[in-house]
Amino acid sequence: MRFPRRQLLQLSLALGAALASPWLGAQTASNVGAATYPASGTHSVQVGDFKVTAILDGISRRPMSEGFVRNATVEQAKAALALHGLPTDYLDVPYTVFLVEADGKRYLMDSGFADNGPPGTGKLRDQLAKLNIEPAQIDAVLMSHLHGDHINGLRQKDGNLVYPNATIYIPEPEYAFWMSKEKLDAAPEAARGGFLAVRRVLTDYPADKIKRFTPGDKLLDQFDTIQAFGHSPGHTAIAIGAGKHRFTFLGDTAHFPALFVSNPDWQVQFDMNPEQARTTRQALLNRMAQEGGLVGGYHFPFPSLGHIKKEGERYHFVSE
Repeated sequence: MRFPRRQLLQLSLALGAALASPWLGAQTASNVGAATYPASGTHSVQVGDFKVTAILDGISRRPMSEGFVRNATVEQAKAALALHGLPTDYLDVPYTVFLVEADGKRYLMDSGFADNGPPGTGKLRDQLAKLNIEPAQIDAVLMSHLHGDHINGLRQKDGNLVYPNATIYIPEPEYAFWMSKEKLDAAPEAARGGFLAVRRVLTDYPADKIKRFTPGDKLLDQFDTIQAFGHSPGHTAIAIGAGKHRFTFLGDTAHFPALFVSNPDWQVQFDMNPEQARTTRQALLNRMAQEGGLVGGYHFPFPSLGHIKKEGERYHFVSE
């Protein structure tokens, strides 16, 4: 996927916001307090012949401020939160990784932060331990995209691999974009961190543990991959099963559901190509409503699992 230099600048600035804003909001917005955590950081659901477990890596609290929704005012965004019975001055933004257990294998969808994130994150390893699962028992990690809050969990600060026996599956357009020296050199200084984070994780990663795929490919004979471009150049949804016994990981397609499922034309500030992301969101939400299966969203309020329902022209996320 090629981008003109002007668009690359816009995308890079959006990336800078994507990487910084949730962290800075959590660290500097003392007036909105600390994030509220659920009693349990895991939630499991049996779906047909496989099991899905939502695992909370952490939560950041950020103020609900102008610009978080690109094409709506902060007053409109706060009104949408109020309709869902949520606080209007802040968002508690979770980072939820999903574990799929099928045919005796364990697969993670995205990886969280490990020890590279802001305060209140990096809880995934402890949550796995509560499930009696060691990181070395993870067979594969399927990546939706390579923003820092999704990929940093593959490697600790000291360079050690978190999942030493897992094969990492990465969408080819994502890998090509973030590992491009040309795009790194063209990025403004404030946005270079996104490229460098990917390089920190992937440079010198064991070659036999990295598999790049074309979105649309079937992985491991059971996972469907679905083009969901816009949030990032190769953003990909991942699904397993069929019909109502199907689970689809939406990644960041609809970020926070009270805002972007209920108002799919709204564009979160972190979308690198906002118009493409809007079109993708509309199409994927419609598909999920028709299929009726279980969905998971990386930033959906924990337990981050549920169903997409359509009423007229509007969509709703109904939590599991």
